[in-house]
Amino acid sequence: QVQLAESGGGLVQPGGSLRLSCAASGSGFSVYVMGWYRQAPGKQRELVAAFTFSGNSNYGDSVKGRFTISRDNAKNTIYLQMNNLKPEDTAVYYCNHRAPGRNTYWGQGTQVTVSS
Repeated sequence: QVQLAESGGGLVQPGGSLRLSCAASGSGFSVYVMGWYRQAPGKQRELVAAFTFSGNSNYGDSVKGRFTISRDNAKNTIYLQMNNLKPEDTAVYYCNHRAPGRNTYWGQGTQVTVSS
């Protein structure tokens, strides 16, 4: 059973920055990828940024150039650096864990609110 613990959310003014972290435990899989998704009220969950099995990373169109995903493999942790935040970035941010042929696991989410 994989457990994911997100942290780093909060309230920030437009133009500000936040850094999210997601630590995975109990994985035991030698091959897996992790990523960030978000869900705003009344909207579907959407991709923010995620690593791929080929070693690349994908970003949602609305965050390209502002957000950066990174990882520390030794700590089984990924990060999301969010710069120049906008009110439309307000959402619950979730990290996930995917391994070939296995269930996808999700964290409980962390709230990010961008407001003046």
